[in-house]
Amino acid sequence: MLRLAWLFNAQRPRARLALSVAGIALGVALGYAVHLVNRAAVDDVAAAVRAVAGEADIEVRGGRSGFPEALYPRIARLPGVELASPLLELDVGMAGSERTLRVIGLDILRAAILQPSLAIENRGELIAPDKAFLSEAAAAALGLGKGDRLRLVVGQRTVSLQVAGVLPATALRGQAALVDIATAQWRFQRLGVLNRVDIRLRRASDRASVLKSIQVLLPPGAHATFVDDLEQASAYPSRAYRVNLNVLALVALFTGGFLVFSAQALETARRRGEHALLRVLGSRQADIVRMVLAEAVVLGALGAAIGLALGYALAIVALRASGGDLGAGMFRGLVPQLEFSLSGAAAYFSAGIAVALAGAFLPALHAARTPPAQALRAGDEQAMFSRAGGLWPGLIVLAAGVLLAMLPPVQGLPLYGYASIACLLIGSVALMPRLSRAAFELLPLPRDAGLALALAQLRGAPGQAAVSLAAIVASFALMAAMAIMVASFRESVDEWLRTVLPAELYFRTTQAGDTGFLEPGFEARVRALPQVARVDFLRSGRVLLDPQRPPLVLIARDNAARAFPLLDKQDIPHGIWVSEAVKDVYGFKPGDKVVVPLFGINHPLLVAGIFRDYARQHGALLIDRADYVALTGDRRVNDGALWLAPGATPAAAMEALRSLPGGASLDIAEPGEIRAVSLGIFDRSFAVTYAMEAVAVLVGLFGLSSSIGAVVLARRREFGMLRHLGLTRRQIGRMLAAEGGLLAALGTAAGLACGAAIALVLVYVVNRQSFNWSIELHPPYVLLMSLVALLIILAVLTAVISGREAMGIGPVRAVREDW
Repeated sequence: MLRLAWLFNAQRPRARLALSVAGIALGVALGYAVHLVNRAAVDDVAAAVRAVAGEADIEVRGGRSGFPEALYPRIARLPGVELASPLLELDVGMAGSERTLRVIGLDILRAAILQPSLAIENRGELIAPDKAFLSEAAAAALGLGKGDRLRLVVGQRTVSLQVAGVLPATALRGQAALVDIATAQWRFQRLGVLNRVDIRLRRASDRASVLKSIQVLLPPGAHATFVDDLEQASAYPSRAYRVNLNVLALVALFTGGFLVFSAQALETARRRGEHALLRVLGSRQADIVRMVLAEAVVLGALGAAIGLALGYALAIVALRASGGDLGAGMFRGLVPQLEFSLSGAAAYFSAGIAVALAGAFLPALHAARTPPAQALRAGDEQAMFSRAGGLWPGLIVLAAGVLLAMLPPVQGLPLYGYASIACLLIGSVALMPRLSRAAFELLPLPRDAGLALALAQLRGAPGQAAVSLAAIVASFALMAAMAIMVASFRESVDEWLRTVLPAELYFRTTQAGDTGFLEPGFEARVRALPQVARVDFLRSGRVLLDPQRPPLVLIARDNAARAFPLLDKQDIPHGIWVSEAVKDVYGFKPGDKVVVPLFGINHPLLVAGIFRDYARQHGALLIDRADYVALTGDRRVNDGALWLAPGATPAAAMEALRSLPGGASLDIAEPGEIRAVSLGIFDRSFAVTYAMEAVAVLVGLFGLSSSIGAVVLARRREFGMLRHLGLTRRQIGRMLAAEGGLLAALGTAAGLACGAAIALVLVYVVNRQSFNWSIELHPPYVLLMSLVALLIILAVLTAVISGREAMGIGPVRAVREDW
């Protein structure tokens, strides 16, 4: 059977074969590349957790404000605790740049017991004041070595530390630095404060009971967790992003399956005589099915093998260009190492073959079930899938897609949303035979002979037209859906930025880490400037409401009620506002009480409203700065929004700000500049989505060229007969151009309708359940119409070029099979 398949495929058009293989290869390449990058990033995050924790069993963590160091000896003396190592871990701004560096202050003597790789010969140097060890990745990124100075920013001042050495990657992962804990507390103005304790338990101790005894001692805002659980949960903040990337990559592979279906269906129609002859010579129906499926396996295996090699190369390029988060900014400071994944390769290789088999299954059944006498009769190819035009199966699948879109997420993931998209796509394709028949019947018959023949051909072979339309509809629907989703998200972000940036000038500390803040006296000096009419200040921090979830951002801002667009509100004095993400994840609504831990004290606050926030994925709490200062006594600020006095210019205000003590280090910008930078970050974050959208376009073009070209080339005898009847090449060319244009027009129209429905699921279901953001629908009409025009023009050109090839053999030779 394999020998027969090889013999028949030796005569198969190479271009169409290559397009089918390319469709599979592109899908596998994208999926495997995303898998490799995600795997490398997740492994590196987990390794970074374990690198410093070493042999620790439990980790105690506090919020940004930390907890009193007096807690450390109380934990160390608990029964069951063998060793406790105190730490102060901070993201510290780097002088001269906007980057931050993870700095870990520790007791090197205790830490080396938990982490043997830290037991280096010169570790005693770390005990000296103002000394730091850099990780291998940080030393390479900063270009620093032993003896160089590491300049960090605390407030509006610069702290200089001497590099005492470079640690190997096994000792400290990512871009980080180690300093003595006393140096960290002193230089970073955290005297008497820790924010982490690593604990190793005695072998015979009850882990659960020791954990409970530790948790009893902790102040509000601090929590204790097993290190094993931290490793498993380390990649949770990026889970939704990674899952969506994997699904988008599989979409390209899914589209490749429709390309294989279209190509195999048209190829089995072309070879119906060969299959019929095999049946006459004794082959069974099962033999024909196995032969067609064997061809699909070869196609899938070839495409998958090429895709794996291409995917590995893409992963290398993506890691170097965008990092482990592919530009999303979720794994900053990490330098993932790419490793070949055998299990991933096997999975995507199998997926490539499975998609090819699924695409070839219906054509294989049709080839086997067609009676030999009917298949040997000329013109039988026009009846291909003539019975595949049922209305109810497609409607049922579409209805299932609508119902699935209404179901809630599964463990925070929109699994039913993904299933809904698959049902909408499959249902739309299943309706194409009936839709194409109805659409072409409604069109009036033109007077021109060529155009009339084109419409008659499409009316007379709706099954064949539907097969040609399958790849067009699938690829264009997914292409349009992604384009609508990305454009809607980008436009919503742009509108949100216009709302949250009402001031005429903005300034901030150049570093956004744990040590970046404006000095207390700076606020009064800014308010006193003659160029300033009004200024609102902001203080940001982090709070942890649930140890099982990522921390929330706390925003304390002057005039907080006007800072963000509100979606729901109540008149509650001294309350807090929560972002949409907090509302969705925690279920808070206006009027609910939220206990917020601030500086070791729990504060019960009422929810005054819900606000929209695209900057903080895991959620944010907003509080008026006056209330925040009253609760905490913290008067430090990070950012300022400035309105100019009458007659003042932005340039004059900038100059005045920079002339203030400490003002030279400010990052000052106008709202237009901030919007441009923010949208640039958005575009980098969606770079992979743009790439996948481009792949969908390519697969769509492949499917269009393959299907229309195959239909035209399979009709050589028909063209020969038309030539005998007196039609000229030009008339036949017009007929083919009309057929290609009508097919493409119907395919893009159906694809656009299906894509719009899928876009609604992406915008209102997948996006909301994945990232807890609500966005408005903003279809990119110009882009969509341009893609429609491109596909129709390509279809016309493909049909005309293929027709010239089909008419190149002469009318006598073309019709001799009918004699």
